[in-house]
Amino acid sequence: MLDLDIRRAVLELRDRGQGVRAIARALKVSRNSVRRVLASGKAEVPAIERVESLGEHRDRIKALYADCQGNRVRVIEELASDGVEISYSTLTAFCRRHGIGVKEKRPAGRYDFAPGQEMQHDTSPHDVRIGDKVRRVQCASLVLCFSRIIYAQVYPQWNRFGAKVFLTEALQVIGGAATRCMLDNSSVVIARGTGKNAVPAPEMAAFADRFGFEFAAHELGDANRSARVERPFHYIENNFYPGRSFADLADLNTQLAAWCQRANTSFKKHLMTRPIDLFATERPSLKALPIYIPEVYDLACRMVDVEGFVCLHNNRYQVPDSMIGRKVEVRESKDRVRIFDGSKELAVYPRVERGLQKRSMLADPSPTRSRRVGNAAPLRQEQELIGVGPEIADLTRRLRAHHGGRAVREIRALHRLYLDYPTDALRRAAARALQYGLLDLVRIEKMLLAEIAGNYFRLGMNDDDQDKGDE
Repeated sequence: MLDLDIRRAVLELRDRGQGVRAIARALKVSRNSVRRVLASGKAEVPAIERVESLGEHRDRIKALYADCQGNRVRVIEELASDGVEISYSTLTAFCRRHGIGVKEKRPAGRYDFAPGQEMQHDTSPHDVRIGDKVRRVQCASLVLCFSRIIYAQVYPQWNRFGAKVFLTEALQVIGGAATRCMLDNSSVVIARGTGKNAVPAPEMAAFADRFGFEFAAHELGDANRSARVERPFHYIENNFYPGRSFADLADLNTQLAAWCQRANTSFKKHLMTRPIDLFATERPSLKALPIYIPEVYDLACRMVDVEGFVCLHNNRYQVPDSMIGRKVEVRESKDRVRIFDGSKELAVYPRVERGLQKRSMLADPSPTRSRRVGNAAPLRQEQELIGVGPEIADLTRRLRAHHGGRAVREIRALHRLYLDYPTDALRRAAARALQYGLLDLVRIEKMLLAEIAGNYFRLGMNDDDQDKGDE
């Protein structure tokens, strides 16, 4: 079939008075092809009309597609039961031509922003090797839409406290805030509603007022609206993490902040300039930072336990002995934990990552604490057990090392076993327990009873044994 340019040339040569033979010779096509073009009188290439083998089954296929929930394999099976045999590719092409199960494609939108008009914020889960294991962390990012200045950090968990910590730090690094902060409909910031009806949580709205901007959420599914911040996550995953090692989260965030600074000063092809150069134009339009920015902290109320510690996120922080049994106020910020009794600051510690089950001790513990724990005199029962034999002495020392200040109860329980059971049997049971690293006195007592059951107690016989004895 002749293409559009050849057909136009045929009509143009005809208008110049050329005959069919001359046109065919000049264009190197057959005379019949020239005659067909001249007969149609149109330059447009006619569409090829083919009879579709599935045309008569269109309504049936459409109904089956809905019943089978879009599973085309099941549609083929149902058609086969009706005697219609087709291939998967044939059905796919037919559905595509007739718009069955095919979403209408729409061009992506383009958004242009004036300096200081908008910044975008979002988070993305990343699997990163930190230390000797891979951890799932949340990467938070803030991007100025005009200049493309970016700042990112990672957090082990993501909540409103983390959001306020990150945004405060990001705005301080950037040096100001845009008028609007666009984000998705995350419940961390949004309390209810979606899109234009989204309402930020009161504490997040108050946070935004402090820096002079407002939160706004894009419509559900409108990913293009937040493309300024979505694209950098791919950039971070493929250009920052590979080939780098991180000792801990603090090391990772330090390297990520330096990487963002380098990215902001590097040339971007799509911008035809550097983000830092565009930022020079945008900076005068940003909202100025307040003259005082208070430290962001999460407030909690805790009871001091009997050992003089406050528990926060499975970590324990020591306070003076005088606070045992009393409630205290715990202020957790990004890098430190402060403990207050009313307006009095009792202790300040570096913040320990949650879930590590670590203890933070006072630098100068009270004399009473040192005397009770560090220099506690051995119990009378403990001294007596140490003199019984090497096995019992070793077990006593291990109980003391394992339980620390709470070993009094275990040592007294071991002393009770010493008084109630034969010494030789107890020594043999202690030796077996130490061989397997067993310090559970309940199980040690069961081992002891099993050993001495036939030697020191008269065991009863069942009926079968008695019958055998009579024989």
